[in-house]
Formats: sequence, structure tokens, C-alpha cells
Amino acid sequence: MLDLAKPEVVSVMSSIKDHRPAVEACAPRHIHMLLEKPLAFSRDDAHRFQSLAKEHKVLVLTNFETSWYNSVREAKRLVESGSMAPLRKMVYRHGHKGPVEIGCQSEFLQWLLDPIENGGGAIVDFGCYGAVLSTWLMDGQRPTKVVASAATLKPATYPNVDDDATITLTYPTATAVIQASWAWTHDNKEMDLHTEKGSIHASKWDELSTRLENAKAQSVKPASKPEHLSDEWMYLKHVVRGQCAVDPLSSLEYNVIVAEILDQARSQVQK
Repeated sequence: MLDLAKPEVVSVMSSIKDHRPAVEACAPRHIHMLLEKPLAFSRDDAHRFQSLAKEHKVLVLTNFETSWYNSVREAKRLVESGSMAPLRKMVYRHGHKGPVEIGCQSEFLQWLLDPIENGGGAIVDFGCYGAVLSTWLMDGQRPTKVVASAATLKPATYPNVDDDATITLTYPTATAVIQASWAWTHDNKEMDLHTEKGSIHASKWDELSTRLENAKAQSVKPASKPEHLSDEWMYLKHVVRGQCAVDPLSSLEYNVIVAEILDQARSQVQK
């Protein structure tokens, strides 16, 4: 198929385990790739992708919904500007009621609920968001320590994988707490950044507020994103044609670190 079609780029939406054969097929053919999050749950796979990308000079990018939120971009700008700095604690809440509860298709569930194909349950499915955002906010630092716990709160529905997990990342100057769950009461993609000057709450798309010490929270209107960051498809077209730089949130460099974090976290909670 690849030899006949000769695509510029391939979007990979398979099981996480099947990212490896996809990369091994595309890279030697000099085909760029956008993988649906996460890049990998195994550090070995991630390092293999890094080697193939370097050898064949291809992009291996990772797509996260949160990468296209204005709120997330503005939160980082506030930290970098110094108006909300230094960053000391990051708290992430990502997930939903559960893939079965929200009606995911059976073809998706067949691999999502398989610890071999997905690497785990909520710990991989939603733990990856906090891992990439922490790596981005810490400018590519690797955490000095990763501690994880996980539980299966609904064993009748998810007998083989976790449905609730917490990952704590320690950095020299900050801490991140990643709460990944298939047991929230609602769809949840929220980030709280606590700094010495105040806190930032970033939710979906344009929802953003800040709070100074002893003050009420104030809504903030995020700045508009450039066109090439409007969504994954616009970004993909621009980046593979050299019309914009690789965005760090999708970069192989940062997402290899995410895979290393997930690998360490999974090793502590595997059944």
C-alpha cells in the first residue's frame, strides 16, 4: 500500500503496540508520521523510533488533543513571562467516565482494554497528557523520580487493566501530580499550575483563569494561536512541508521522555 500510494505522511491510529510496525514500515520509505498519543508505552520502542527517524530523516510526531488548546499555550506564556513564576507544582486531571461508559466502539475497546496492546488502562490512555505537558513546561527536563499507583475501581468492566492511576514526577525545582482516570463523573482535561506569584487553571480550549494570593480567580482570554497550530491537520500540512518548526508538544524528543515516564510508571503498577 505504501509503495503504491507513496504518501507524504501517514496518520497512525492503531493500538499503541502497533505503532512500532507502522514506524518500521514508513521510516525506511521516507514517509513522515503523526501517531495518535502516546508515542509508545515502552522505552525500547520509543528509542527505536528515535533511531529510525534519525537514520531516515523523517518526522515521527505525536498528537494530543491538549496541544491545540489556547488555554494551555497561554498558561505557558504566563509562566515564561515571569508574571506567574517560578513554577512549583503542576496538577493534571485527565480522563472521563470510562471508554465503555461513554460508548466507545467495540473495535477500539478490543485493544484499548488489552494490557499488551495498550500497555495498561487509564495510566497510559490519560497519564500521557500530564507527562507531555510536564516535559514541555519543564523545557525537556527528565524527572529525577517517578512514582506511580493504580487501581481497578470497576473490575467487572475493566478486569484486565487499571481504570484509575496517579503518577508523581519530581524535578529539581517543581513537582507534577498526574491524575489519570476512567472514573471521573465527566470528561476531564484540566491543568493547574501553582507558582510563587499565583496559580493558573487551564481547562479545555479557551477556558483559563488565574488567581493571585488572597484574591478571587479571574478569567483570562488566551491569545489566539498562529494558523499552523489551529489543529493537528493544519499543523501536519505545514510541518511536513517545512513551513513551520516542529512544535515541542508533538516532538519526538519530548515524547521519548513521555514514553520513558510511562514505562517507569507501568513497571510499578503492573498486575
